[in-house]
Amino acid sequence: MKSDTNTKSAWKIYLFSALIAFAVSYGVIELTKEQTKSTSGVTVVESVPGSRVLYTADNEGNFKPLDFTDTSEKVLDAVVHIKSTQNGTSYGNQGARELPDPFKEFFGDMFKGQSPEGMQSRPRVGTGSGVIINDKGYIVTNNHVIDNADEVEVTLYNNESYKATVIGTDPTTDLALLQIKADNLKTMALVNSDDVEVGEWVLAVGNPLGLNSTVTAGIVSAKARSIHINTDKFAVESFIQTDAAINPGNSGGALVNLDGNLVGINTAIASRTGTYTGYGFAVPSNIVTKVVEDLLKYGNVQRGMLGVTIRTMDSNLAKEKDVDFTKGVWVEQVGEDSGADLAGIEAGDIIVSVNGKETTTSPRLQEIIAGKRPGDKVMVTINRNGREKELEVELHNSQGGTDIIKKEKKEVFNLLGADFENLSKDLAKKLDIDGGVQVTKLYPGKIKKETQIRERFIITHIDGKRIKDINDIASLLENKKGGVMLEGVYEDGSKYYYAFGLDS
Repeated sequence: MKSDTNTKSAWKIYLFSALIAFAVSYGVIELTKEQTKSTSGVTVVESVPGSRVLYTADNEGNFKPLDFTDTSEKVLDAVVHIKSTQNGTSYGNQGARELPDPFKEFFGDMFKGQSPEGMQSRPRVGTGSGVIINDKGYIVTNNHVIDNADEVEVTLYNNESYKATVIGTDPTTDLALLQIKADNLKTMALVNSDDVEVGEWVLAVGNPLGLNSTVTAGIVSAKARSIHINTDKFAVESFIQTDAAINPGNSGGALVNLDGNLVGINTAIASRTGTYTGYGFAVPSNIVTKVVEDLLKYGNVQRGMLGVTIRTMDSNLAKEKDVDFTKGVWVEQVGEDSGADLAGIEAGDIIVSVNGKETTTSPRLQEIIAGKRPGDKVMVTINRNGREKELEVELHNSQGGTDIIKKEKKEVFNLLGADFENLSKDLAKKLDIDGGVQVTKLYPGKIKKETQIRERFIITHIDGKRIKDINDIASLLENKKGGVMLEGVYEDGSKYYYAFGLDS
């Protein structure tokens, strides 16, 4: 019975293909007969109607035109151009040479780090792309597009420009979340990137090489690819590889399917020249979704960890370890008291699946675990000495616990462009101070734009008032207008003052 069904299906496809071929041939003949004219011996085609002559099949086997025009029209409005500006450290006409801080000479410690009035720095400008993911103005891009920027400007497809606020970043996946205040924004939906298949048609949309709103087409060349470009300690690389042309400036832009939904965020190219030579890489949309949800809900990314050191299994590794080859991920080491250790995973085990999803490579295992949070439980299937065994593992955070480590994120902190944490008791004792709040991360905002505060600065006073915890900063600055004076120290004990205006 199944054989008859397959035969009928094959004849259906054959007949459909024959009809397409006939229609295309007839259309070419008619175009030649009726839509050309001869002028001075030169044949000129008066009009060329768009011909949808190629077809592709969806996952259910239904044929549809392979037409990029409708997809492009859907997605172009949701992809933005991003300009990040980093103020230079040189002044006047001194070129790139760094000059000493003049305020130290003239005002002593009172204004250490402040820029001299009336002198202009030389900014450095970088460009990239981003994708609008909802109508509240949230935009996903790459972290490297806005990293170290003092100002970020977003330009829409219609050429309207807006100043952007950095909501959060995740260097481990090279993603960042921005927000602009704008109405009637076109947005893009995200798909389940696990459903994306090798060979599937995709479009890359962005702003490469200074060329705005550029669309290129290609296919998914591979999945779960790692190219070792992210040097973060907890880096997650499980890229979708594509041969759609991606160049500098495409970073942060969209990789979309033919339905116009987001498959991934274009991030990198593999090239000896620095420009497109056939391979581009995008962060899968499942990772994007998890990072965005965490940044909005917790203020930082919650990364669940197995607690193992891993290698992709291949014939050479099997020979080295003197084991039978098994597709999966070799466990090289297991961290003491990690989730994997407590669940009974041992060095020498081969992880073959997690929650029923095959883990044939290390990047694929990383991708699956990166979608989980501390405290989540996963079913890990291992091969040990030729026999499979299923173990339940509770994932830990980077500090070895299972708690969600939430970061305080208030509106005023977005305006300041900084992350803060309460000063540890050990460091307070070392510096002989009665507490304070440390600047752990700087983004584009008031602090970076108007001062030269560096990360790790410890705020002890604001406008002369004692600061003991993060809530003190929020309560003092949430409704503040006008000038603000920060007083504090760095970890070497040097005391500094910084001033800026809080007028919006």
